[in-house]
Amino acid sequence: MSKPTSLAPLLERFFTQRLMQQRQASPHTISSYRDTFRQFLKFAERRLHKPPSRLDFEQIDAPLIVAFLDDLETRQGVCVRSRNLRLTAISSFFRYAAFEAPDHSAQIQRVLAIPSKRYTRTLVSFLTRPEVDALLAAPDHSTWSGRRDHAFMLLAVQTGLRLSEITGLTRDDLFFGTGAHLRVIGKGRKERCTPFARSTTTVLRNWLKEPQRGDQNIVFPSARGQRLSVHGVQYILDKHRQTASRICPSLSGKRVTVHRLRHTMAMDLLQAGVDRAVIALWLGHESVETTQIYLEATLAMKEEALAKTAPYSGKSSRFQAGDHLLGFLNSL
Repeated sequence: MSKPTSLAPLLERFFTQRLMQQRQASPHTISSYRDTFRQFLKFAERRLHKPPSRLDFEQIDAPLIVAFLDDLETRQGVCVRSRNLRLTAISSFFRYAAFEAPDHSAQIQRVLAIPSKRYTRTLVSFLTRPEVDALLAAPDHSTWSGRRDHAFMLLAVQTGLRLSEITGLTRDDLFFGTGAHLRVIGKGRKERCTPFARSTTTVLRNWLKEPQRGDQNIVFPSARGQRLSVHGVQYILDKHRQTASRICPSLSGKRVTVHRLRHTMAMDLLQAGVDRAVIALWLGHESVETTQIYLEATLAMKEEALAKTAPYSGKSSRFQAGDHLLGFLNSL
């Protein structure tokens, strides 16, 4: 009987050799894969009653992984898209394991055969101009955190930066004067420049005059001078959404996230007549086709398109009941 293969060194080599050295994966990808395996190893520890460092590769089989994915949905309330992203990270590890541990090919193939779960793609959600105005007016400008939150939300909705991009923004990434803009490294290590509106430039200039907290040169630090966490950003947005909903009641039923502010910026550009290719460059999309989702989102643009067409003439007729069996089939 062959000696069991330890999971720990194989997983460590996957991160250090495969992701960091060979693929030179972005920090965003590495952190996403890291979070996936942290969640999975904690789940495996509960199921197998064995600490992660002592797990054998043979124990990480397809039924365990499927149970983990189901647990994400049922117990933790993760959406199907996030479930599929976790499966992508695990599959990437097992493709690497196919070269490192070929004697486990049957186990690996069963894991790689786990299908992604299908889901209904919902329309892109975004905020209206009155909702954005109410949100930006919510922070208390007499406090340091209120001025920070106002500048943060204004920059997010005007530039469409991703969450990781705006929380990692440093003072060196901002350029003022003629052609004021910022520079970020987005997905796929792609660098892009995004211009500021004049009003945003004024707000940012005033914000940068505030006493700097921390030594990381972060544009929007936490109260302790550290980079804002995902939960910290969401706390800020939820707090100001609740305040803004008193002025704009439609916000009370909406969840405001940095990604929704990103969608809002894209919809503003689209409704202003900006070409899809320019919007794709603005947002840092890999393909123009990714920007297609915004064309499907706005009913107003579809109604304008309908108004430009000649309506068809139709006749109303009296309803007549059809065959019972055909009616049953038609109702399916």
